[in-house]
Amino acid sequence: MPRKLIKVTPSRVAAWVDCPRRFRMTYLDRPTPPKGGAWAHSTLGAVVHNALRAFFELPVQRRTPEAAAALVTQQWSDEGFAGPEQAAEYRSRAQGWVSDYVAELDPTLEPVGLERWVSAPVGTIVAEGRVDRIDERDGEVVIVDYKTGRSALTTDDARSSQALALYVLAARRTLRRPCTRVELHHLPSGTVAAWEHTEESLTRHRTRAEEAAEEFHLATDTLNAGGDPDVLFPARVGRQCSWCDFRRSCADGQAAGPAVEPWAMLVP
Repeated sequence: MPRKLIKVTPSRVAAWVDCPRRFRMTYLDRPTPPKGGAWAHSTLGAVVHNALRAFFELPVQRRTPEAAAALVTQQWSDEGFAGPEQAAEYRSRAQGWVSDYVAELDPTLEPVGLERWVSAPVGTIVAEGRVDRIDERDGEVVIVDYKTGRSALTTDDARSSQALALYVLAARRTLRRPCTRVELHHLPSGTVAAWEHTEESLTRHRTRAEEAAEEFHLATDTLNAGGDPDVLFPARVGRQCSWCDFRRSCADGQAAGPAVEPWAMLVP
């Protein structure tokens, strides 16, 4: 019998590679262990993403920097911030980032997809995920990923991103159009890091995703057969334990170092 393909999303692969225990707690344990509270940087990123999606849903004549800033206000949440003063400061920053960003765009741009789910069988996996934006340029589609992190990004970041490579593979099949280019749009710095994938580079990313999928699929099957969860899904401790959502449920993570404040990873 043909072997069933393993569904793979970038977040699933990243969770397995970063920490098998976090993978288990996220995708397998039921009920899901309790998570910590909201993170300010995650709230900020979600607001910017939602505002930009809403911006492209406006009629062309209303796509102005002022409208984009107003959408940030509409989408805003104070979750994870130290208090109203800090939240107001970052709301103002986000308004500036988004309004400056759209000021450089052609207001008539009509993306092929906004928060578009793409999925396709490739090799031994089904690569899938939700893409922030998909543009069409010269008959090809381009994967666009918004970023609001602390540091500007480089060409190496775009080249090495497995998430973007998986989106390329899935978008090709879903949209039935050529796709090789990926772009990281870092709003705080106003920069774009881009990469043109080749078939060889995509194959390397796909192979790594297949290897990770095979590992977590085998571990899951063994767990379901009665295997020891701590042996099959060990904690991989490190600095990331300080901001892990499941820290309260993981003694190894707690021992790795002190927890950080929910606003510690905001752009300085």
